[in-house]
Amino acid sequence: MLSRSALSLALTASLTLSAAGATAADLVIAGRDGIYGQALEATVARYKDTHPDTDIELLKLPYGSLYEKLVISLREKSGAYDLVLLDDTWATEFMGNGWLANLEEQGKITGDFIAATLDISRYPVAQGPAYSLPIVGNVAMFAYNQALFDQYGLSKPANWDAVKVAAKTISAKNPDTSGVVFRGQKGNPIVTGFLPLFWAHGGVIVDDSGQPQVNSTQGVQALESFLELKQYAPKGIEVYNSTEVRDAIQQRKAAIAIEVWPSWAPSMDDPSQSKVVQEMQVMAAPGQVNGSSPMLGVWQMGVTADAKHDKAARDFLDYLTSAENQKTLALELGLPPTRRSVYTDKDVVAKYRWYPNQLEALEHGKARPRIKQWNEVESILGDYLQLAMIGQMDARTALDQANRKIDRALKR
Repeated sequence: MLSRSALSLALTASLTLSAAGATAADLVIAGRDGIYGQALEATVARYKDTHPDTDIELLKLPYGSLYEKLVISLREKSGAYDLVLLDDTWATEFMGNGWLANLEEQGKITGDFIAATLDISRYPVAQGPAYSLPIVGNVAMFAYNQALFDQYGLSKPANWDAVKVAAKTISAKNPDTSGVVFRGQKGNPIVTGFLPLFWAHGGVIVDDSGQPQVNSTQGVQALESFLELKQYAPKGIEVYNSTEVRDAIQQRKAAIAIEVWPSWAPSMDDPSQSKVVQEMQVMAAPGQVNGSSPMLGVWQMGVTADAKHDKAARDFLDYLTSAENQKTLALELGLPPTRRSVYTDKDVVAKYRWYPNQLEALEHGKARPRIKQWNEVESILGDYLQLAMIGQMDARTALDQANRKIDRALKR
């Protein structure tokens, strides 16, 4: 039988070996599950074709779990990960806390990244150094049924007033088709649908001094327009999420969708799923007082400040974000690129006819506020938007109350 001291030494040795085994890889990447995980897995496989001796460990984690693990590891400076995948709403926290390496210490980022996607990677302002690179060019777009618009003599909507006119016209003349559809479920869904309209009307969530301004005159006008659109939406719109929106468009139950993400678009042209093949026009959201202001949902990847394999991490990141790899990921998985050249590539455009318009949406894209409290702010705003949507408050009251709560959240 081992003595207590011998047992302690054996346990310490075991833990040391376990830790060594966990970090034995030449590169450790913390990524997402789902399509993002597939994209990273495919990229790792191609990278290893030219780097066969590089041992890469790829973790594919659910959204919430990824965030939690990254925060714990980076806060404790454990050196567990070399490369980390980030939602753009996490960027300010990670960069502000010094958890990511400055990627421009050795020179400026080169290549044809779309400016709006790369700006999110910069800190503390859009002119600052980049601490990550954009790898997924997600942007909320706008879609309308060209066949129905032609049938009723309607033009491409130039602004949100024209959207209301078109929605009203189609609803009145076609009882089987609602004029418009959007996500009305409280929280992130309704906020995401509302923001392009809010920004286009001149609304500001938090001003340059850090004060909430959701209840400005412009903000109230935007919400009043949003509530007006409800008149021409399907019954029960207050609980609609992405599945219901996609079904309404694809089954010609709605003529306009004010929010369409790149991953939704291909199914609209798939005859096995859709009754509107080649009918939908996908474009950047209309403007109003301001120009088009689509919401960005850009995923980024950064090298950790405590990376144990910094050089290898930077090399892999360059490969991951290369135009060649982005083209392959777009064609094979439909992953939206962040490089301009891929959006104009003839092979890519032949497969995704809306890509030139998606590029325009990205060029006009707007990021959510760069504040650490965004998740709480979004939750508050989403609650009050839905209270207005179900008729429990008018636009002014809803945004006044939301603004007071957001102010308290920002001060905590």
